[in-house]
Amino acid sequence: MAKLRKLGRPTDQRKALLRALTTDFLKHGKIETTFHRAKETQRMAEKMITLGKKGDLSSRRRAAAYVYDKDVVKDLFENIAPKYAERNGGYTRIYKVGPRRGDGAESAILELV
Repeated sequence: MAKLRKLGRPTDQRKALLRALTTDFLKHGKIETTFHRAKETQRMAEKMITLGKKGDLSSRRRAAAYVYDKDVVKDLFENIAPKYAERNGGYTRIYKVGPRRGDGAESAILELV
């Protein structure tokens, strides 16, 4: 099993952070964050898009249990997932931007392909 990044946070805060980042990413299609947060968000966003491609009720409920905003779930199943119907993965892309000004953390942009 792949090792998860802890992101310097307790488990409950880390899960809430990833849920919020995934929700914002699916809402806007693009976010800028640190590289390691982007890698973890990419994993969950790809899983959500795969659930959207299945399109059944169980998948919709699983996505709604993870994503905070109900409108984002609706948009995921109606607009985002059908665009990737012919694609077998790799729905997102990460660009490294460089060090962040305040603390020097490596920044990245996560976007939909």
